[in-house]
Amino acid sequence: MHPMIVKQPNRILMLFTLRGSVLPVILPKVSLIMAISAALAIVLHAHPGAYPEFSSVPFTLFGLALSIFLGFRNNACYDRWWEGRKLWGALVIEMRALARDVTAFLPTDHPGRTHILHQCIAYAYLLKARLRDETGLDEAGHYLSVEEHAALLAVHNRPEAILRSIMEKIADWGRHGLLSDIIMMTLETRLHAIGAAQGGCERIVSANTPFAYTLLLHRTAWIFCLLLPFGFVSTLGFATPLLTGVLAYTFFGLDALSDELEQPFGLHQNDLPLNAIVRGIEIDLLETLGVDALPAPLAPIKGVLT
Repeated sequence: MHPMIVKQPNRILMLFTLRGSVLPVILPKVSLIMAISAALAIVLHAHPGAYPEFSSVPFTLFGLALSIFLGFRNNACYDRWWEGRKLWGALVIEMRALARDVTAFLPTDHPGRTHILHQCIAYAYLLKARLRDETGLDEAGHYLSVEEHAALLAVHNRPEAILRSIMEKIADWGRHGLLSDIIMMTLETRLHAIGAAQGGCERIVSANTPFAYTLLLHRTAWIFCLLLPFGFVSTLGFATPLLTGVLAYTFFGLDALSDELEQPFGLHQNDLPLNAIVRGIEIDLLETLGVDALPAPLAPIKGVLT
């Protein structure tokens, strides 16, 4: 399953929910920091004065700087997530527009109507698979001929191959006088917009945030959280694990959330629900063709859309 949280629990239940939370990912780290804090508190209780009392000012300044930089990275990763959602929204719009144009411009008995829209559905499945480093041929194969399916096996960029095939058909119809120049330009514009959306998605997948920046924040978060117990154990005693646990949850959580949002087409719970989006495209295009037996939309399960 590739879920996305679409329905939030109420404010009370939200405090205890694990679905969509980064807590399962960071729990080992938080537990380690709390265990170190507890061990130091026990040692200090058994041997008073074993550790000098530190000022909290350096930790405050360190934590403030770290939170600012984590916020910058979190915003950058969210921008990637939101751009991915906008690109898929644009793809849905262009697919619907192309379906309207094809059914309006081509005669009802023209075999190209069904063929092109079936190829568009296959394209959506193949693009989703490409972004997730999957094959996608099993899902797309329902809308491809045996020859097309076999030809795609040897192709690296399968969605692009589908777009080329559609464009070649449109150009061939134009050469034989089945489409006017204006109609050809309209359909070509739709295909270019679809290709531009694909290019934007591929750019997000292939270009992560700079590794050195990510590594610096990972290391700094670890150093800060590991130093916390030593800075507060002299003043907080056995309350140190509670405070360090909350702070570690905050900083490790922001770091882990940025990792999830950085690649919005992946398989984390907070990634985009591409399965549901592609199913929506499939339903829209089949409905445009007048198909009665439509596949059911993917519904959220316990507030999670796959």
